[in-house]
Amino acid sequence: MTRRKLILLKAGSTFPDLIPRLGDFDSWLLPGLGLPEDQVEVLEIWRDAALPPPEDCAGVIMTGAHAMVTDHLPWMRRALDWLPRLVAAEVPYLGICFGHQMLAEAMGGRVDFHPGGREIGCVDLHLYPACATDALFRDLPAQFPALAVHAQSVREVPPGATLLAGNAYEAHHAFRVGTRAWGIQFHPEFNRERMDTYVHHLSLQLCAAGQDCQQIRARLCDTPIAAGLLPRFAALAKTRLT
Repeated sequence: MTRRKLILLKAGSTFPDLIPRLGDFDSWLLPGLGLPEDQVEVLEIWRDAALPPPEDCAGVIMTGAHAMVTDHLPWMRRALDWLPRLVAAEVPYLGICFGHQMLAEAMGGRVDFHPGGREIGCVDLHLYPACATDALFRDLPAQFPALAVHAQSVREVPPGATLLAGNAYEAHHAFRVGTRAWGIQFHPEFNRERMDTYVHHLSLQLCAAGQDCQQIRARLCDTPIAAGLLPRFAALAKTRLT
């Protein structure tokens, strides 16, 4: 019998000039999980890597991406068809940013560009009451900072979804579908340096939209509580690793 692994679905890559210095999305996520390398498998689904049968997965994380869910590329359509099977099998799933939006789209929600423009930088989140009994979010502070960068968002959550976190700009920063599938719009794998590089790379777009890059940079902060969701999720998946 093949040993189950936590599957990291890489849905894209960071800016090419950052990779030699800072690494890529998978290298940002893996240390935070706290799992041995042989218990994690990285699949580049944006390069058409095959999706495994849900029953063969201990857990699944889908990364962020520079692509948009509304692009409806062939590899995205395959993932959208696969995600409901994963949810039905109650395999732990964590969708980050793009992966969060893909979960919403796959389960009957709606994703589109946020009418307020791009949210970027250190943002304050508040938790909704359902977090009190949620396997991933329970016992967290009622408010905490997180790092975010997104132009699209979940405009409508899937039917029956449980809302977990939001803020004044984005009400749907975190939700759960069923008992084991979570979507989070923010980035637990980012740190201050990574976010600063994103502000730099997007500065022309941000300035054109009337956003103050200096102010965004001045507000950047460490986000240990948000980062702590990664080992929490890994612990849920670990029960299925054998």
